[in-house]
Amino acid sequence: MAEDKAKQPVIIKRIKKSAHATHGGAWKIAYADFVTAMMAFFLLLWLLNSVTQEQLEGISNYFSPVSVSRSTVGSGGVLGGSSATVEGSAKSATAKDSVTQDLPPPKAGSGGEQSSLTPDEETAAEVLRQKEEEQFKQAKEQLENTIAGMPQMKQLADSLMIDNTPEGLRIQLIDKEGLPLFPSGSAEPYLHTKRMLELVSKVILSMPQQISVSGHTDAKKFVSDTGYSNWELSADRANASRRELVAGGMSENKILRVVGLSSAVMLDKINPLNPINRRISIIVMNKKAEDAVTKDGASVDIDSQEEISKEKISGADPKPQ
Repeated sequence: MAEDKAKQPVIIKRIKKSAHATHGGAWKIAYADFVTAMMAFFLLLWLLNSVTQEQLEGISNYFSPVSVSRSTVGSGGVLGGSSATVEGSAKSATAKDSVTQDLPPPKAGSGGEQSSLTPDEETAAEVLRQKEEEQFKQAKEQLENTIAGMPQMKQLADSLMIDNTPEGLRIQLIDKEGLPLFPSGSAEPYLHTKRMLELVSKVILSMPQQISVSGHTDAKKFVSDTGYSNWELSADRANASRRELVAGGMSENKILRVVGLSSAVMLDKINPLNPINRRISIIVMNKKAEDAVTKDGASVDIDSQEEISKEKISGADPKPQ
């Protein structure tokens, strides 16, 4: 019996593992790495698309292996070393020649100052400026055509001056020899002055811009017994003009500033007694001028001191006006 048991075959069972069991979950890790890399790639594309050209240039300059220094290396300093570019100076065999690169000039806005506006804001500001210029041009043509088309107003055509200034469209009613705007020493406008102011009001009342009104006299000294002078007179005439503009249909809120400038700003500086120095100046202010007054509280040159051509200069009036 023991001999029979010794002759029984021994069976060895070997379990063969599959190929998938050998690798385990390594493919999952590889797939996760791939998905992560694709996400990072698309994030990079999104970031590149969202930054401006100036920011891209700044990033490029940050990683650019160049020198922007104007000084020479170690020369003229406390150490007294020589420049690396001087012939005979020791150089590393693997060192590269230094490169000097000029940085691009900063972008500036109007007037040369550093602009704080984004490209989109600068584009919007330019569109607004062009729109204002077109509105000013149309207002000037409308006012000139209106006066030219009214026979009773033709004699006053020469009493109206319209031009563009850095602050906006300037409309000036000026005195003429024999045809003044106000009686001497008075702030009560003549009838033809009221009609001219009414026409101006009709033209500019539909414009979105605000206005400033300033009164001017000539250089003839005028002081009453009470101390009333050209300063008070010019301010009262400006206020009287404001009232006529409002009476002509213009909103009171449209008027941003009313001032009297006496003879401080003259059209004819050569002849201070010229009647044309006595005038009412109305400026339809552009956005820049409005912001300077309403936001910054800055003083705006609301009446540019510009000399006019000799053809428009007439004789002087010796009366105090």
